[in-house]
Amino acid sequence: MKKHTKYLSLFSTLLLTSISGYANQSNNECNVPALTECPQPIDSSYPNIKNMLTWDQNERLLGFRNDYRSHLGDVFYAKNPKPLIRDIQNLENVSYQIKGVNYQLEDYIKRNNVVGLMVIKRGKVVFEYYGKGNTAKTLWTSRSVGKSIVSTLVGIALQDGKITSLDDAIVKYNPSVKGTVWENVTIRQLLQHTSGVEWGEDYENLSSDFAKLTECEATPQTYECVHNLVINPNRKSFAKPGEVWRYSSGGAWLLGDTLEKATGVSIAQYLENKIWQPYGMTSDGVWHSYESGKHNTGAHGFNATLEDWGKFGLFFAQNGLLADGKQALPMNWLNESKSWVQAKDSVNSNYPEGTYGFEWWNNSVPEKMQNIAPKQGLDSHDTLWALGIFGQIIMVNPKEQLVIVQWSTWPVAHPAEGGQSLEASLMFNAINNQLNK
Repeated sequence: MKKHTKYLSLFSTLLLTSISGYANQSNNECNVPALTECPQPIDSSYPNIKNMLTWDQNERLLGFRNDYRSHLGDVFYAKNPKPLIRDIQNLENVSYQIKGVNYQLEDYIKRNNVVGLMVIKRGKVVFEYYGKGNTAKTLWTSRSVGKSIVSTLVGIALQDGKITSLDDAIVKYNPSVKGTVWENVTIRQLLQHTSGVEWGEDYENLSSDFAKLTECEATPQTYECVHNLVINPNRKSFAKPGEVWRYSSGGAWLLGDTLEKATGVSIAQYLENKIWQPYGMTSDGVWHSYESGKHNTGAHGFNATLEDWGKFGLFFAQNGLLADGKQALPMNWLNESKSWVQAKDSVNSNYPEGTYGFEWWNNSVPEKMQNIAPKQGLDSHDTLWALGIFGQIIMVNPKEQLVIVQWSTWPVAHPAEGGQSLEASLMFNAINNQLNK
């Protein structure tokens, strides 16, 4: 039996099993009564979120697909869903090469602990895979892929006039930063992670700011705990705002907090109002809430089906153009999002054009790397990557009309140079090249 047929058969079986058992599942089984339907599968147990950074592989699988019920969560509801058309293609022979060794798609899935993969070309699903019990009804957590969604919502708030300029200091919308090191930081600088404010984004150091944020999320007073961690009057700056790039989930949390204060609604509600329902997403999703109905975290916390991850990618690739012709995003938002930051440390030997945009990454294959292929395919000037630790990905290339989304449980949060991030770049290049033949 052909491998692509096997994948399609696997998807069909999982989908039918999910649908046939769905009506008999009560919302109480997943303990999220606000959801219209319970996601599948419903695991009987899942690990403590406090220990997320030290989970083993099985705990990571269970933890990521049960994140929506591990925290308080605000549901963003689907309305008038418009499922994507399937036009499944044979990608079994798509391959990439590292150090003279050839790997095909099946190898990539195994080597990179991929548990969900969808390829969308010209608006149609051409490949779909679910592993380790995940289904078309699984809600998987985004980790920092959520930052790219928050960034997009900031663009919508700009279009709506809720934010008047990206160069406004955040204190204009968020008075809580007055008198702190954040006061003169602009929205643009939060989007680009060039605030110049100290923050320890170390996933291996259990005393880092990021680890403390994770611990805060396991406490009853989450908002207060995280607020006091990020907007600490003793927090220092290490550079003038705009001069140095340094990745910061603390800054991303503050961007989400500022967005909510500018719009007057939670991230989940704004997402539902502006994207989820107008664009016809297929299923309800859940956003990690620090204060139910009031505050969702801007650093991560988005939980949705694989198809809806893909549909978000399409929405962004189309620069927020809705079916009714309304332009939800500013006309130049997509281009600005991939105008890679020229600040120190964003520009480096791997990425002389810059590493980061408006909370989207440049993850193209570095030209300097040897003994790898294919290097060409998805050009860095046209390709944006939403990346989350442990291998969560939304890759968007509007020029190629290509969106690829991936769920993974990488054994490390952030791989070293030449690791899983590079393999994703090579594999996605190869997929693009195959689909263009």
